[in-house]
Amino acid sequence: MKTIGLYIHIPFCTAKCPYCDFYSIKSDSNTLDKYTASLIERINSYKSQFIADTVYIGGGTPSILGTKKLSDILKSVKYSFGTNSLETTIEVNPRSAQNLDFSLLHDCGVNRVSMGLQSSNSEELRLLGRRHNCDDVLYSVDKIRKGGIDNISLDLMLGISHQTTDSLSKSIDFCSNLDVNHISAYILKIEERTPYFLAADSLKLPDDDSVCDLYEFTVDKLNSLGYIQYEISNFCKKGFESKHNLKYWHCEEYLGIGPAAHSFIDKKRFYYNRSIDDFYQGIIIDDGPGGDTEEYIAMALRLNEGLQYAKFEEYFGVPFPNNYKRKAEQLSKTKLLLCDDNGIRLNTKGFLCSNSIISEILY
Repeated sequence: MKTIGLYIHIPFCTAKCPYCDFYSIKSDSNTLDKYTASLIERINSYKSQFIADTVYIGGGTPSILGTKKLSDILKSVKYSFGTNSLETTIEVNPRSAQNLDFSLLHDCGVNRVSMGLQSSNSEELRLLGRRHNCDDVLYSVDKIRKGGIDNISLDLMLGISHQTTDSLSKSIDFCSNLDVNHISAYILKIEERTPYFLAADSLKLPDDDSVCDLYEFTVDKLNSLGYIQYEISNFCKKGFESKHNLKYWHCEEYLGIGPAAHSFIDKKRFYYNRSIDDFYQGIIIDDGPGGDTEEYIAMALRLNEGLQYAKFEEYFGVPFPNNYKRKAEQLSKTKLLLCDDNGIRLNTKGFLCSNSIISEILY
């Protein structure tokens, strides 16, 4: 059987954060029961088709389901996708995590938890519409560890209204003092269909130059604290990279189950609509072929290791195209990337304009 990564989407939140464009809806107990039953049925329909060596339960807010439903889902994953998962991650909210039995979830295979901190500054949290505080995070991290799970990731956000390097530094120190193994630092992006998009002019967000400064500050400070940058927005202690997310960036195969979840299997992409009703009906949308050279290059250049010619040749069975190499060599004069006999790698400033660089190389 083919080995893949498995992503499971839990599309529920108690309230929608004003900046968030992920698919999530409010729910009641009946909806949670119905969705869990439907999800387990869909998971079981794949029995003996794949082995999942990474599992990621994301959202939404998976912790909103509670221990019993999450453990039922995890048991169905083990039944249908085998018991060889190297990494099983669950996303949690600092408050709803307090209601979970992490010892039981650990017994069901969970060995990694990702928590949305975003900031340790109470005013920044308020502006983001977050309802937790630092005490919630401290309590939940302690509870996770007492449940036997030591691999913890915290999310930070850059470019928040009124954010400064001082407030950001304190948020980074908060994470470091908790001695977590992984930190994700995402630049706030104003997405359409969100309240932030409608109120963009009044948000008083940092300008582009300030955001660049915040990003470079984050990279430097996290590196000084022993967190190695391995992807544009992701940092970890040695050996604690997200094995599941690396599958996306290495163009490896994965299966997504749940509304808005995407899949990449046998060089084909498909997904579920952003609709829980469509999910109940089993409607899956064909998204065409995937994993071509352009996609591979774009994904690889997100990584600190960059695009390695040897891995490209192993993946496709052909040498790296000379026309792309020549363009990269020209761009290396900008000091935004390094191009040598081994491959192409962006530096910190290059990551800030990665989309433009990738476009210049490919088109």
